[in-house]
Amino acid sequence: MIGPSGAVRVMVATKPVDFRKRMEGLATLVRETMGADPFSGAVYVFRAKRADRIKLVFWDGTGLCLFAKRLEDGIFRWPKIEDGVMRLSAAQLSALLEGLDWRLVHEARETPAPAQPG
Repeated sequence: MIGPSGAVRVMVATKPVDFRKRMEGLATLVRETMGADPFSGAVYVFRAKRADRIKLVFWDGTGLCLFAKRLEDGIFRWPKIEDGVMRLSAAQLSALLEGLDWRLVHEARETPAPAQPG
């Protein structure tokens, strides 16, 4: 995927937004409705009323980026529509963008280091 990966913070607006909004309008929503800074390096995810479209806004260190995707077949799996924001892991975001059920993706658990002999 072009764009953020790894240990990036991903914030999802759970309520659909007007998809005519462009980068600046979505950055304003990040500030005003999510109470966050669009230039923080986090990825902010927005959905349309129709669940087949998604937009992401994020700062890549050199500029504000807008990523948009429309599924040709199927829908994105979204949390319940309500006011608020939820957080996803980078792996969950990747699953969401592929049209998969991100709820089935779990963080890897740390296993204890093997005991050292002696």
